Amino acid sequence: MNAPILEMQGISKAFHGVKALSDVNLTVQGGQIHAIVGENGAGKSTLMKVLSGVYPHGDYEGEIRFEGQACRFKGIADSEARGIIIIHQELALVPLLSIAENIFLGNEPARYGVIDWSQAYSRTQALLEKVGLNESPNSLITNLGVGKQQMVEIAKALSKEVKLLILDEPTASLNETDSDALLALLLDLKQHGISCILISHKLNEIAKVADSITVLRDGATVASLDCQHENASEDVIIRHMVGRAMADRYPQRTPQIGELVFEVRNWSVHHAEHGDRKIIKNVNLQIKRGEIVGIAGLMGAGRTELAMSIFGRSYGQGISGEVLLHGQTIDTSTVQKAVDHGLAYVTEDRKGYGLVLDESIAWNTPLANLGGVSRHGVIDEGREFAIAQDYRQQLHIRSPDVQARVVNLSGGNQQKVVLSKWLFSNPQVLMLDEPTRGIDVGAKFEIYTIMAGLAAQGKCVLMISSEMPELLGMCDRIYVLNEGRFVAEFTAQEASQEKIMRSIVTSGVH
Repeated sequence: MNAPILEMQGISKAFHGVKALSDVNLTVQGGQIHAIVGENGAGKSTLMKVLSGVYPHGDYEGEIRFEGQACRFKGIADSEARGIIIIHQELALVPLLSIAENIFLGNEPARYGVIDWSQAYSRTQALLEKVGLNESPNSLITNLGVGKQQMVEIAKALSKEVKLLILDEPTASLNETDSDALLALLLDLKQHGISCILISHKLNEIAKVADSITVLRDGATVASLDCQHENASEDVIIRHMVGRAMADRYPQRTPQIGELVFEVRNWSVHHAEHGDRKIIKNVNLQIKRGEIVGIAGLMGAGRTELAMSIFGRSYGQGISGEVLLHGQTIDTSTVQKAVDHGLAYVTEDRKGYGLVLDESIAWNTPLANLGGVSRHGVIDEGREFAIAQDYRQQLHIRSPDVQARVVNLSGGNQQKVVLSKWLFSNPQVLMLDEPTRGIDVGAKFEIYTIMAGLAAQGKCVLMISSEMPELLGMCDRIYVLNEGRFVAEFTAQEASQEKIMRSIVTSGVH
């Protein structure tokens, strides 16, 4: 076995008296891919911030040894100088700069104080070849998909002579093809002696590439698994993560489906910027009382655009068609009108559009229904606090209190605050766009349970997801969207991943 490249011993870190890490130990062998898993709030990102110097030496307890030497990083520059590079889930690229400019930003090759662009472009070309990108060094980041942007981030790390590459949820926003390409690159980097720490909730991806796994729970190390010599199955990992076996990934439910409640007829939407392009093409959709309906489709099929255009025409132009509730046409031409008619939309981008991150849980919870916490136009802070506290308990939001800023919560707990916001508006129709993106298996189960509870109350639930297993596990009926059209519809009994994919690839829509 290779010698350890990294040893973190007895790492403890507290925020305002609340322990985020408690005596955590982590050992990463040289030339290996080491996965770190755990529920949201388990301490994974905090541990990596300690390692990378975001939390400097003296701000935590414990010791870090890298390549056998004790390290006392005062900031990110110190850790990067040793070859430790972290790539965060929210990519740190400048959209309107080129690939070359991003790769060497702050580290530009220069002669006599003048940037040597010729050298920058030639070095960028070599780095892009290493990560398997065929783009020009002059290409703007804004013109690249998320998968290619991830590759640029890795090329940037290689430019800094990386020895230990840390990736935090690198495939959370990627489709299956881009995810596979990224995992293949990690295996290639491993062959070239680069060690990697992979933080991911996608246990199937970890099974493909990880040599060893550390499981964190509630800020402590609960298991270290050697994938070559121990049982590191998904069931074993989940049991360590959540402290219990999860025999079923989805809550048991007996659907009580009633009359038709929500209907969209002949719905068409043109592109928000290019009005000559039709994104949604004559779609018809129905949801009955107590029914969970899914929308499957590849990235770019128009799933988010469909939901956003229905919800207050938040996306698109030249929109035509009808929205009906209980057989009556309703006006959803603005977000407020849609909310007033009982529609709610949980965005896939909770940080950009779902929450005001710098405000508290109490401040965010009533945002979609301010009338419910105000008197004569003035917010009743006592009522606001009580409502937030109620939803915090109902949805098991992990935080010190409801005054905690949302930006300091884990992804799963942020998602529960978004759900709280919309549940307080008492919707009849709840549209959920990638509701479990970037959250762990335990938090996913809690989100699924909330969905099942809403359906049991007679609500209409629409679920958009890129993860076919959760559509199959949760939905009573699934529509398949391809190139802006519904090309198939399956009941829960009929649906399978194979049938859904076949309907997409054989639909031949142009």
